Amino acid sequence: MSDLLKRDQKYVWHPFTQMQTSPAPLPIVRAKDAVLYAEDGSEYIDCNSSWWVNIHGHGNEHISKAVTKQLETLDHIIFAGVTHPVGVELAERIVAVLPPNLTRVFFSDDGSTSVEVALKMVFQYWFNQGLPRHRILALDGAYHGDTFGAMSVGQRDYFNAPFEQFFFDVDFLQFPVESNHVELLSKAESLFKTNEFAALIVEPLVQGSAGMRMYSATFLDELTTLAHKYRVKVIFDEVMTGWGRTGTLFALDQCAEKPDIVCLSKGLTGGVLPLGLTVASDEIYEAFLSDEKVKALLHGHSFTGNPLCCAAALANLDLFELPVTFDNIARITQQHTLFIDKIQSHIGVLDARQHGTILAIELKDPSGRAYFSNIRDVAYAFFLERGLLIRPCGNVVFLNPPYCISNAQLDLAYQAIHAFIDTLSVAD
Repeated sequence: MSDLLKRDQKYVWHPFTQMQTSPAPLPIVRAKDAVLYAEDGSEYIDCNSSWWVNIHGHGNEHISKAVTKQLETLDHIIFAGVTHPVGVELAERIVAVLPPNLTRVFFSDDGSTSVEVALKMVFQYWFNQGLPRHRILALDGAYHGDTFGAMSVGQRDYFNAPFEQFFFDVDFLQFPVESNHVELLSKAESLFKTNEFAALIVEPLVQGSAGMRMYSATFLDELTTLAHKYRVKVIFDEVMTGWGRTGTLFALDQCAEKPDIVCLSKGLTGGVLPLGLTVASDEIYEAFLSDEKVKALLHGHSFTGNPLCCAAALANLDLFELPVTFDNIARITQQHTLFIDKIQSHIGVLDARQHGTILAIELKDPSGRAYFSNIRDVAYAFFLERGLLIRPCGNVVFLNPPYCISNAQLDLAYQAIHAFIDTLSVAD
């Protein structure tokens, strides 16, 4: 074991990791584009964009230069009672690429917190008007983060069972599939009719941590329309689905009905620095305007609106103005489609699906387990041996690579996935 790993083992507590049984972590010392370089010189293709964030790959020169230039001017400043050029510019440019109703930008630090802010916004929106609504509607299988409000509106099981007693009550709809749309919409309307619901929150079109489960924009439009009919505010958690993942800049671009709040993070800075944004409508913003200071949104963080993070986000927006970015998104989408055509009839495949650059292969598992399927650990080791960093969600092997990945690198990933499925079929 290297000195780095010994020091890690002695001091570091890793996320989403059972520290007693997990193998030693992969010691990465350098990264460039779609490739990670380990301490021993081994190379790995970063097939999941380092937890879905490095959308342009590692070491992007445009983003690096923007952050370096900003560091020479203003590294950090309090954002309460103070403003700065890159913060204002980022707010302007974010609003410009979102639907016209989304006009007010609140800064935070990460995806979970952007959701936490959205929940506080909708609860206080009603409270400030003397019309408190306390119920939230979410979807089964949801994952919105690991802070307490975000956990409350997420799947209630293995992720957060120890904290159940601390959550506020939430109503859940079954995950939408074509056969249950009418039933779900009927149930949603019966709930909304109570006039007790503050908001509906969803991951639009794709549920990430549930195993990249996908549903239609048509259903989401109908559900959003129903919510608005009963004045229920709608939150789209685009932390994972934003920034080109579903083929358009945001998943909401594929919907006719728009949300009242959108949450952004992950690829917001190109994966370089932590930043979250919660963008709300004027209607919500104006409910906080008052001569009473207690009606303000009393929320903030030490690093709210950090100029370095804002500079990285602005550089990321620059890259999305280049045709090559969406050319690459289209190319990856096409390659995924071709691979699905080859793999979907494989005896070991339960389901193969994609939305934009997100590819998910759900494998048959006799144990019936999902997130804690043993397939996950076996697959992870199998792919590492072949120079691929792919971190499955249980029995779902998925790719959401950086947009700079080459077709040759994608082919290596496809070949390895096919080979791994073959090993499961032989074992059966």
